[in-house]
Amino acid sequence: MSRTRVSVTFLFCLLATVVLLSPVLAGDHAFVGSGKCKMCHNSEAKGAQFKKWSEGPHANAFATLGSDKAKEVAAAKGIDDPQKAPECLKCHVTGHGMAADKLTDKYNAEEGVGCESCHGAGGDYWKMSVMKDQAQSVAAGLVIPTEETCTGCHNPENPTHPGFNYEEYLAKIAHPNPKKAK
Repeated sequence: MSRTRVSVTFLFCLLATVVLLSPVLAGDHAFVGSGKCKMCHNSEAKGAQFKKWSEGPHANAFATLGSDKAKEVAAAKGIDDPQKAPECLKCHVTGHGMAADKLTDKYNAEEGVGCESCHGAGGDYWKMSVMKDQAQSVAAGLVIPTEETCTGCHNPENPTHPGFNYEEYLAKIAHPNPKKAK
């Protein structure tokens, strides 16, 4: 077999493998909404993570786009309605731009930046039987957020970006599980 034919065959096989595995590599999980997280992550004994989120800025990220200030910033960028603009929604709405089949009936764009924005689409890890084992949860799509997770949105591309000190902002939204912190 000629060298060219081997190279073409190899490239074809490699491409076929990437195409077949791309849903797995891309994280082929459904968004279930923060309400699924609330079921287990709202008690004071476990750190009241849901309550902390719901009272914080991320829960209001979509609503913020409806403010006069957001409309002013958007207008300066040539955007008519920030609550409909993909360049705004990509950071203000969990799961924005995902295929409809990845958004369950519990998904709600008006949740703003919900749990799954930082922790990954929960369709395959939200059940307690999976969440009891962190390795299993991660294998099922749970993301353990890092600074890079945050700077996906908190970056200079953001027109209202005041600068981002990861440690400072992380402290403002911290919501650890006290039982796991011991």
